[in-house]
Amino acid sequence: MRVLVKLGGTLLDEPEGRGALAAQIARARGQGAEIVVVHGGGKQMTRFLAERGIASRFVNGLRVTTPETVDAVLKVFTGSVNHELVASLNRAGAPAVGLSGIDALLVEAEEMDPALGAVGRVTRSNPALLELLTAHGYLPVVACVAGSREGRIFNVNADQMAVACAAAFGAGQLIFLTDVEGVLDAGKRLCRVLSARQGRDLIDSGVATGGMQAKLNAALAALEGGVAQVRIAAGAADRVLERILQGEELGTRLAPEGGMA
Repeated sequence: MRVLVKLGGTLLDEPEGRGALAAQIARARGQGAEIVVVHGGGKQMTRFLAERGIASRFVNGLRVTTPETVDAVLKVFTGSVNHELVASLNRAGAPAVGLSGIDALLVEAEEMDPALGAVGRVTRSNPALLELLTAHGYLPVVACVAGSREGRIFNVNADQMAVACAAAFGAGQLIFLTDVEGVLDAGKRLCRVLSARQGRDLIDSGVATGGMQAKLNAALAALEGGVAQVRIAAGAADRVLERILQGEELGTRLAPEGGMA
């Protein structure tokens, strides 16, 4: 089965947690899963900028990306965060290759809004590089930076990057490993299973807001793009990836048809 795993930057901030996730990914590959990893790094980016006296500014949850912030995007997302994760995966026995959407125009984007600077909206994803690497036994690790045919560089929401790669790669499952347990209903109870319609209802009713609204929108876009199943789960849970791939109902599972549980 083809699986895309999206790792939130918070999960990658400490060597111990990063190593544990890398070991799980390596074991899943050993059991036959064909995996691509996409990662964020917002926490690391905010810290990097703050250390240099640069304030982070957000509009509707998106980081305003000035020319000096683009330089930081490359240093942090495609640099330290990506390479630390690649090193952890190599240590765990998974031969990883660090990439971004710029490489071979893996993910193309266009400017979303001039007021946001170099924040990109994904326009297309070309899976040829992912196909080539996985066919030869390598594990692609993609940072959330995209490019354009005109040579521009864009900071792209990591969830949207994951959706674009998952749909293009033909992943049967997209797994968002994050810092929350899953999607909660109006009574703050965990939704074990959601249909696409129920996911939209949580957004439209105002139950899902902020980061969870963004995560649900990404999950729904993945379903519309042909991904059969999307999972949102806590990345710090014990053996989370192995248990999900074995069929355990951890976190929230979204599918085109389903029922809330």
